[in-house]
This record gives sequence, C-alpha cells and structure tokens, in this order.
Amino acid sequence: EVELLESGGGLVQPGGSLRLSCAASGFTFYRSYMYWIRQAPGKGLEWVSAISSGAGNVYYSDSVKGRFTISRDNSKDMVYLQMKDLKPEDTAIYYCATDVSMSGRLTTVDYKYRGKGIQVTVSS
Repeated sequence: EVELLESGGGLVQPGGSLRLSCAASGFTFYRSYMYWIRQAPGKGLEWVSAISSGAGNVYYSDSVKGRFTISRDNSKDMVYLQMKDLKPEDTAIYYCATDVSMSGRLTTVDYKYRGKGIQVTVSS
C-alpha cells in the first residue's frame, strides 16, 4: 500500500523558512517521480514542484521559483521541500504526491497518490 506522510509544517512569519518532509513507503521510491502540490484556503489545488527519480531534474512553479528547493534522499525514501522567503500567499495545505512512475507529469494536480497534507501558515 502506497503511503505518503508529510511533516514539518507550522506557523512562520513572512520572510521565514520551513522545511517540509515526506516519508514514502509501499512502492519503489527510487524509481518514482515525486511532487509537491498545495491548496490555499478557498482555492483549488496548485502544482508546486517536481523531482525526477534520480534527482537529476527538478521543476518549480513560477510562484515559488527561486524560493523553494525540492530534494530527495533515495536511501531513506524521503522527499523534501525547503521553503524560504515565505509569503502570506504561500499559506496552504501542502501535499506530497506521486504516480509511482519514472515518467514525470508536470503542472498537474491529479496524481494517483497523495498524502494527507500538512498545514503551512505564513502570518505575522
């Protein structure tokens, strides 16, 4: 059974930083593209970032490019999202997601598997 468990969220002031983690299990992690998507209050899901199976390719939405960094540790079945210079508009529930596939699908939100999400609130 595929499981994705996010952690590391919380309340942070504008300009601050947070690192989200996602623990994956139940599938061949090192052969799978991984994604982060988010949902702001009252809005739909938004694609945030992607990383290829070997971490050789990373992608970001324009809204987070230059501020967020996606990474993964295939020895630990973990994917991370380092967020810096956070803004109030980054407030959202952040989800880790995967299709369990070596092929990437970018800028979409309908991935086959998604974690339960973690709240990130950026407010003074």
